[in-house]
Amino acid sequence: MASKTVALDEEAYELLKRQKKADESFSDAVKRLARPRRPISSFGGMWSDMTTKERRALDRTYADLREADRRRAEKIRQMWS
Repeated sequence: MASKTVALDEEAYELLKRQKKADESFSDAVKRLARPRRPISSFGGMWSDMTTKERRALDRTYADLREADRRRAEKIRQMWS
């Protein structure tokens, strides 16, 4: 496989190094990070077969996560007040 040399400044290298997973090469990390993302519209209808019970469970999970975020934000606000 052919290869190319790319120069990165120190900051760019450190950013890439932090994003790189332990089991991947720098080339693998660049490919993963630079790959085009799917548009949000491609996910339309993905959960169309979800039951009411599953939807309610998902709604509860999201509500719990929002509440946990609110509590964390409040703790941080209090720390900085």
